[in-house]
Amino acid sequence: MRILVLGSGVVGVTSAYYLAKAGHEVTVIDRQAAPGMETSFANAGQVSPGYSAPWAAPGIPLKALGWFMMKYTPLVIRPQPDWRLYGWLANMLANCTEDAYRLNKSRMVRLAEFSRDALDDLRAETGITYDERTKGTLQIFRTQKQLDHVADDTEVLTQYGVPFELLDAAGCVAVEPALAGVQSLFLGGLRLPHDQTGDAHVFTQRLAAITQSMGVTYLQNTRITALTHEAGKITGVETSAGRLTADSYVAAMGSYTPALLRPLGIRLPIYPVKGYSLTIPITDEAQAPVSTVMDETYKIAITRLGTRIRVGGTAELTGFNLNLRQPRRETLEKSVSDLFPNGGDLSQAQFWTGLRPMTPDGTPIVGPTQYTNLFTNTGHGTLGWTMACGSGRVLASLMSGTAPDIDASDLSVGRYLAAA
Repeated sequence: MRILVLGSGVVGVTSAYYLAKAGHEVTVIDRQAAPGMETSFANAGQVSPGYSAPWAAPGIPLKALGWFMMKYTPLVIRPQPDWRLYGWLANMLANCTEDAYRLNKSRMVRLAEFSRDALDDLRAETGITYDERTKGTLQIFRTQKQLDHVADDTEVLTQYGVPFELLDAAGCVAVEPALAGVQSLFLGGLRLPHDQTGDAHVFTQRLAAITQSMGVTYLQNTRITALTHEAGKITGVETSAGRLTADSYVAAMGSYTPALLRPLGIRLPIYPVKGYSLTIPITDEAQAPVSTVMDETYKIAITRLGTRIRVGGTAELTGFNLNLRQPRRETLEKSVSDLFPNGGDLSQAQFWTGLRPMTPDGTPIVGPTQYTNLFTNTGHGTLGWTMACGSGRVLASLMSGTAPDIDASDLSVGRYLAAA
């Protein structure tokens, strides 16, 4: 079968890999000059199934009010005449119940755990390298209140058999020795030993090269403008290179997917949530993180990527604006300076921003649509790197007419239609 994959981020490229592996003839289209140049370019670097949880959770509305009062806030909402923003926020608030949180997190952990295993398999099959480490993730709690609420997350981890460790401050230092000098700043932590790290941009570009050796074609510098359809099927893609056709199509354009599918009557509840990162050269390896440290107070991830420290986080709801804002940089600098003050040279840091395609329930939208030959693989939010391989593998099974290795019945856009 001939398949066009629209988008060459980490999700689009992993989709292409599994589709090619299943024997399909695949072409990938993207407006950028090379794969992995947008949201996949400088994300936090985590492959963290255990931290796969929806932002919509009980107590979040109250917490958000407190965040707005913080100097180094993890969340910024910029009022604007955008009805999609307010509709998305309303849907997210509707998911801030105990029942919705448990359901949504169960979906996310299921896919993320499978994805981590799929990444292990892919690495073994291809020999790909990407500054990867398999040394776990440590979530740091600065306050007793944060420690008191850790059971909310470990309940689902226990349910799905995800190993975890609750550590006191000394235990945190044992797994991340550079924290010894700042031990007074935190009370304890939650460690997920099976989590991983790696450079998503390097992975995406190297996997793209591997897929090219498998016969996948890449049309970069090609702008996608519209999908044409007839009798319940997609008949082609209008692009800056002309009209392209295939037997089936995959929409994997992240935050830009809803605008492409809206004229078809497909409403994807995805909103671009702006995130920021710093990439800092390491000056003292002994004072740098071993793997990923999550700063629960500021919602910041600090990750070791080879000879660099990647500091990623914050959430800004401001549409498709990609301006780099100094206050967001200061939040990132605050967290890494607190926890790893001597690990890297902040004066040489590279500041970056990207748009995370977020759904109101946190779960990506993977699977078929009402058009028989159109599938989606989008809406992964902050977890595109964590869920990319699993999503691509599930998608390839669905498009090939075989049963996926996990239950995927509640991952497609159909779950929103059922809720309505």
